[in-house]
Amino acid sequence: MNCRRPAVLAAAGVLVLSGCTSFADTVTAQSTATAGPSPGTVRESSCPAERARPDPDRPEVSLDYRLADDRRSVTGTETVAFTPDLDVREMVFRLVPNGPDPASAGNRLVVDDVRGDDVAGGRYEGEGAADPGGLYVVELDDELAAGESTDVELDFSLTLGSGDFDRVGADDRVSWWASAAPLLAWEPGVGWARDPFVAVPGETAVSPAADTAVTVSAPADLTVLVTGARAEPSAPRDGRRTWTAREPVARDVAVAAGPFATTDVTTPGGTRVTTGVLPGEEVPGDELSAWTATAIADLESFLGPFPYRTLTVALLPDYGGGIEYPSMIFEASPSRAVLVHEVAHMWFYGMVGNSQFRDPWLDEAFASWAEAVVDRGAAVVPEAALTLPGPVGAAMDQYEDWRSYTRLVYDKGAAALLAAQQAAGPDAFDATIRCYLNATAWSIATPTDLYRALTDEPEALDVLVDAQALGKDDAPR
Repeated sequence: MNCRRPAVLAAAGVLVLSGCTSFADTVTAQSTATAGPSPGTVRESSCPAERARPDPDRPEVSLDYRLADDRRSVTGTETVAFTPDLDVREMVFRLVPNGPDPASAGNRLVVDDVRGDDVAGGRYEGEGAADPGGLYVVELDDELAAGESTDVELDFSLTLGSGDFDRVGADDRVSWWASAAPLLAWEPGVGWARDPFVAVPGETAVSPAADTAVTVSAPADLTVLVTGARAEPSAPRDGRRTWTAREPVARDVAVAAGPFATTDVTTPGGTRVTTGVLPGEEVPGDELSAWTATAIADLESFLGPFPYRTLTVALLPDYGGGIEYPSMIFEASPSRAVLVHEVAHMWFYGMVGNSQFRDPWLDEAFASWAEAVVDRGAAVVPEAALTLPGPVGAAMDQYEDWRSYTRLVYDKGAAALLAAQQAAGPDAFDATIRCYLNATAWSIATPTDLYRALTDEPEALDVLVDAQALGKDDAPR
């Protein structure tokens, strides 16, 4: 892969790795690993010969963060080089920390300034979020035609609220933030996503995979864990160190800063795993690393090669869950089962994206299914969930509360996928899912993409239609 617009990346002061890539080069791996379907299992015309490559015209994003000495606030600058595939007159960014749930814990994201040769101004739009709003719209001087490019810089300020199970927060020992800069809300082929925020604690974003560089300035006594391949930090200066990382296919970015002890291992498939553990945690770093490496290997056995060259896991205080980001996990629970679920998200959301507002089941149900396949004897998914009334494939604003959302999307969705796997036969179903992953890699998938992949497995398709995961409107036209 070629490095494009080097000025944007160089401005972040990042280390450009050899080959300018950290996602898994799976073209060669497809012929030697478990990724390819068995001959005759899936019709040749419906299964790509290799995993799709990232869009060469995808956005380039440079993020420069500065964690304050009080460790409760972050300032930063985001530079975005954007080439739309549709004509646009504006750019829309999602301000995730201003959603109802994060904002209630004291988190807040503000855009302080916006500039660029084509920029006319900027404004907030509410969309159900807390002040100052859930979207920031950058107005352009003139129409930007499909295939033309523009560069935009945004200065922003982030307030880290109280520690909780969320994407942003801080406590006495550690600060963490993710989805914490203005997030480009673009769906290629569709346009800007202006989906409303909802009261149900769950993701509602959609964003394209972007060639991303990250710089973090933090107090010198802290270790920074971050999305992407991390370089060695700078020498301390004025009580601070600077950390850099690069991830060429990141839909989002996560950062954790604290007194982490890190452990590095490499999986047999070549993924470099870095885990960070705070002092006194019950899971030591070598055990967390072993859990992570095993999860990757177990999932690779039926999903195909791991999508990234690196995976970083930050073990946060036990807030009872985990949240995934491309090539990084916030593990806020000493639970191996939670970790497996989050690692599965590297395929479902990290590599194959989806609108988390419109189609939340495409990543959450699949991650829960994959977790259940890995831990078959653990009763991860209750079989009775398949009979629950209500749709698996609804949008986020159609679930009345957290319980209905998790029961239908996670439990019923995973139960439906397990039943579909049995209906088609595990080998045929797994091969079909690998074809779906390979065909939609680094894009934003839709239920129609999955329906198309399952066309040759009518028994599996019937199960998912009966569960209201897929419907007639999802059939390819």
